[in-house]
Formats: sequence, C-alpha cells, structure tokens
Amino acid sequence: MQNPTAIERGVAGLCRAVLWLSFTVIFLILVANTVLRYATGASLQWASEVPELLFPWLVVSGVVLGALQGAHITTTFLVETLPARARRVVATLCWLVVAGLYATLSVATWRMLEIVHDEKSPILQLPGSITYACVLGGMVLLAVLALGDAWRAWRAVPGEVSSDPEAQVRAAHW
Repeated sequence: MQNPTAIERGVAGLCRAVLWLSFTVIFLILVANTVLRYATGASLQWASEVPELLFPWLVVSGVVLGALQGAHITTTFLVETLPARARRVVATLCWLVVAGLYATLSVATWRMLEIVHDEKSPILQLPGSITYACVLGGMVLLAVLALGDAWRAWRAVPGEVSSDPEAQVRAAHW
C-alpha cells in the first residue's frame, strides 16, 4: 500500500472540511427551523434555501473522497486476462481517458458559470454559479486525481500490477 501524495492529502483535507462544514450547517439550520416551527408556528424563510445550496457541495466532496479511496465501481474482468505489462499500459491509458473526460466536464462547467451566474436564489438572491462552482471544483479535483493515478500506473513495476481488483485499488490509492 502506497502513502498518499501531498496533493492527495491536500485534496482529502479540503474535501473533509467541505463535507463536515456543509453537513454541520445543513443539520443546524434544519434543526433550528424545525424547533422554531414547532415552538412558534413560524419558520425561517431562508432555511430551505441554504441547505439546497450546500447540499451539492456535500455530495461533490463525498464523490471526490470516494475516488481517493477507490470506492467507486470498477469492472476489471477483461483487464485481468492481459499480461502484467499490458495491464500497466491499459491502466495508464484508462486513467488518462478518465482525466480527459473530467477535464472536458470542467471546461463545460466553466463555460456555464457565466450563464448561471445571473440566476438568483429566490430569497437570499445568491447567484446560481455557487452550485456550479462546486461541480467545477469537483471535476478539476477528479481530473487531478486521475492524472496522479495514471502516473502511478505508468510507474508501477509490471509485476506489481495485480489482477486482483482489491490489490489494484490498494496500489492505486491509499
């Protein structure tokens, strides 16, 4: 099992902070609004809007953390039939394709920011680009992680590229 790189540790720390901050704020707002509703019959008008804006940040940070830990679904049965050297090349190419796709999504999301910036939330009048910014950040982080995985796969000694999917995850991630 390899140690995480400084980039991976930084991404993990950032995502954990965003995850816990967004979760805590959403939880506190919903609890406070529920207590207020039952105690006074009134509620905070903005109490539904803030969780709606924060929830995508929570989800995207979880997706990036899942990628860091190798927790996403993979299919490896075809690759397992290849010799070790070919597995190394295929793994590298696959990670480069994944990085390219995330980069493409990043560019597309970047282009959307200007369009959705003019959309405002009904109560707080916050721009719609807040939600798209978290998607952009997530796609950029996933592209960076995929490039790191491509580099790691390329630098692997051919005998180290295992046909065991769990071993591949441990070798590719922490």
